[in-house]
Amino acid sequence: MRKKILWTLLLAFLGFLAYQTYVFTLAEEDNIKPIYLVPNDAVFILDTERPIDTWEEINASEIWQHLKKNAYFKDISKSANTLDNIVKEQKSILNFIGERDVLISAHVYKPKNYDFLYIVDLEKLSKLDFFKSSISQLTGDGFKITKRIFQNHEITELYDKNKRETLHIAFIKNQLIASYTHILVENSINQYQKPVIGRDVNFVEITKETPEDGFFKVFFQYKYLHKYLSCFTNKANKEVVENIQNSLYYSGFDVSLIEGTIIQAEGFTNVQENSESYLTAIQKSGKGKRTIANVAPKNTALYVSFAFDSFNTFQENFEELKKEKPLEFEAYNQQIKEIENTLDINIKENVYSWIGDEIALIHFNSSLSRNKKDVAAIFKTTDIDDASENLNFILSKIKEKTPLQFKQITYKKHTINFLDLKGFFKIVAGNMFKKMEKPYFTIINDYVVFSANPNTLKEIINNNITNYTLASSKEFKEFNYLFDNKSTIFTYINTPYIYNDLVSFVDKKTQLQIKENKDYFICFNQLGIQLTSEGNIFKSNITTTFNEPGYVKEQVSINQKLKKELTLKLSPKKDSLSVKPADAIFNIKEINPSDLSANEYKEYYSGGKLKFEVQLDDGLLDGRYKMYYPNGNIKIKGSYKNGKKSGTWRAYDEKENNLIIKKRF
Repeated sequence: MRKKILWTLLLAFLGFLAYQTYVFTLAEEDNIKPIYLVPNDAVFILDTERPIDTWEEINASEIWQHLKKNAYFKDISKSANTLDNIVKEQKSILNFIGERDVLISAHVYKPKNYDFLYIVDLEKLSKLDFFKSSISQLTGDGFKITKRIFQNHEITELYDKNKRETLHIAFIKNQLIASYTHILVENSINQYQKPVIGRDVNFVEITKETPEDGFFKVFFQYKYLHKYLSCFTNKANKEVVENIQNSLYYSGFDVSLIEGTIIQAEGFTNVQENSESYLTAIQKSGKGKRTIANVAPKNTALYVSFAFDSFNTFQENFEELKKEKPLEFEAYNQQIKEIENTLDINIKENVYSWIGDEIALIHFNSSLSRNKKDVAAIFKTTDIDDASENLNFILSKIKEKTPLQFKQITYKKHTINFLDLKGFFKIVAGNMFKKMEKPYFTIINDYVVFSANPNTLKEIINNNITNYTLASSKEFKEFNYLFDNKSTIFTYINTPYIYNDLVSFVDKKTQLQIKENKDYFICFNQLGIQLTSEGNIFKSNITTTFNEPGYVKEQVSINQKLKKELTLKLSPKKDSLSVKPADAIFNIKEINPSDLSANEYKEYYSGGKLKFEVQLDDGLLDGRYKMYYPNGNIKIKGSYKNGKKSGTWRAYDEKENNLIIKKRF
């Protein structure tokens, strides 16, 4: 009897082995690609074919060693290391299972909320029923396990009693899908019936172009960009985001870690050919060399460059796209005609002719603007003499043909003019620089610099005189080498300088997170995004550099100190022994009004009381000047004429308000 039982067990075991051999070697493949299970609203998809090796390399990097000090990344590292150790201890399991293709996709499942879907390709392991059934056995007493059916597929729910969260797991053919948001698993099951992203010809094009030499690949879908950004802020520029969404399909990047401190993602981005956007016009206009760093301040927080074969090429492509919408094209042409007829100028001859192969938007902060954001638009010229001649011609026509006052000041041998020409930037660059309506401008070297605030221009002039420019920064030059010297669109972000702006840009919840983790933000001190036109697609490069936060803060401090030293050199030197009391008292600091068309300018103490007031005429100090003590008593009074002190000036004491000194100018 025992022999019969033994033979029966042996035959059953041999039968099981034969079945498994058949399953693993002879049975027909009935597999599905993991991408077919990614719901169509994925914002981005991370794809790795060797997750274990990738994790080992990332875990050993200098970047991750720093990030592990952060509570969030520490938990990730702890979990990953625990799994890593288990796998290493079970060599036979590792050899049996091998590396698996893993996809992680991000989805906005309700307003201001997003989560991830995980897809693991089990390949032939999926045919082992005991593997599937053992998933629920891996949990301990701290979990409650339930199962339900959705669209004929079983979903296993693992509820963590301590964390009060549920992991939802399902199997579809050879794929394991999981998420902490049940909607994503259900959407994945629905996607199996009718795949969208996996069969999108634009996505397929990008997957073919994306290299595979790095740690992992990541794909972005721009269709849902606004929904994703809304999870962090309500202040996103809707027009800019819509422009991107309506212009681009997908980006695919191969992500690499260089020397443990540089993260570089290289790949391609495809463009919607029928889009009427500016991005599409730029993409069709080739590429140009970036040089505006030569005039951008060294403390530039944001530098966005648009470059092309020539501006005329861009303008022609822009107008061709405008024709796709006849009503908009007619309004565009009508605006040009109105300007040309009013001023008796020719836009192509007097404006387009001198614009070179790069225009850029820069942002920085300066003391002159008194906590206002400094934003400037900079145009490289084909010929600076030609640009100057045409701009002066336009200014003369404005003065001749309109009742508007002609405003002009001279600042350190640079002329700052007010271009009171409504619609100028809209016809030149669409909505890209729409906040520059009726700007001030000056000429620096081979560039025309525009800004809505004349003090921004003064700051740029000061920085160029002292050579405190982005091009003079060793860090920027070394970082710039990581990109092609010619591009179509290039964005440079200096995170320590843009940090405060970012905090003000996001919602309160994200603000708290950023403030708590400042060191984990500014450590990636430089970020660059480059798109270079190649046929009907963009060659793409996203790169960031890592440095210890202490080093980053030290460099910012060194640069601030250098800037102060260079600024002092701009001030005229004085012999302290020859300074008389009256000279010291009436030595009024430089006044920089932000509106050259205003009739007066005032500044206030931090408590809100008036500090001083002065009359203006075309941006120059002209008329009465009064300075007050914090208690409201008059401190100094006098008059200016054409920017210089004139007549008798008087100074008073703070308490009794008695005259203490006077001087005639």
